[in-house]
Amino acid sequence: MTTDLSSFPITRKWPARHPDRIQLYSLPTPNGVKVSILLEETGLPYEPHRVGFENNDQLSAEFLSLNPNNKIPAILDPQGPGGKPLALFESGAILIYLADKAGRFLPQDPARRYQAIQWLMFQMGGIGPMFGQLGFFHKFAGKDYEDKRPRDRYVAESKRLLGVLDAHLKGRQWMMGEEYGIADIAIFPWVRNLAGFYGAGELVGFDAFGEVRRVLDAFVTRPAVMRGLEIPKKPD
Repeated sequence: MTTDLSSFPITRKWPARHPDRIQLYSLPTPNGVKVSILLEETGLPYEPHRVGFENNDQLSAEFLSLNPNNKIPAILDPQGPGGKPLALFESGAILIYLADKAGRFLPQDPARRYQAIQWLMFQMGGIGPMFGQLGFFHKFAGKDYEDKRPRDRYVAESKRLLGVLDAHLKGRQWMMGEEYGIADIAIFPWVRNLAGFYGAGELVGFDAFGEVRRVLDAFVTRPAVMRGLEIPKKPD
C-alpha cells in the first residue's frame, strides 16, 4: 500500500518518488549531514531532497510548512508513531527520533541514554553555534570587520570546547566509550568543518588536540559517514 503524502505542502515542491520512505530535506552542511550519516548508518530507507540556499528554497512556503524556522535539515516520516506520518525539524531531535526508530546508536540503558543526549546537547548548544560564528568571522563576511574582538572571542571559545572534547576522549574510542552513536555523529561533522571548510585549524591550534584528531580520523573513514557527507548530492 502506497503512502499518500499529498496533504503535506512540502511535497508539492519536492515530490516524493518513494512516498513510503523517510523524506529528507537537507544540504551537506555540518547540521545537514548529521541526519544523512545516521540514515546511512542505520539503513533506514529514505529519499533525499536538496534544499538549495542559492535559490532561497529554505524560505519557500512549502519548506516553511514543514519547518517554520527555515533551517535544514527536516524530515517527513510516512511511518511515524502509530503508523501516522511525522514531520520533524531540528537536527538533534531528528537524531534522537531516528536512533529510537532504528533501535541503534543511542544506548538503551536509561542512564547512558541521557549521558549520550547530554553530549548531543553539548554540540547543539556549544560546538555548533561557536564553530559556526568562528567560520563567519574567519572565512566569510567577518573578514571585512577591522575589529577582531568578535573573531577572537569565538576562537577562544572554540579552543575551550576542543579542550573539553580532548579531555573527555582520553581513554575512549568514541564519545560514549566503545559505543559509536549519535553524539559522535553530531559532533564530528562540525569538527571536520572547523579544520577543513572554515580553514580555522591553525587559528585554533587544532594539531594540539590529539584525541580529537584521532577520533575525527576514525569517524571520516566509516563508509556510512563517507556516503552521508555527500548527501544530498549537488545537481549535475
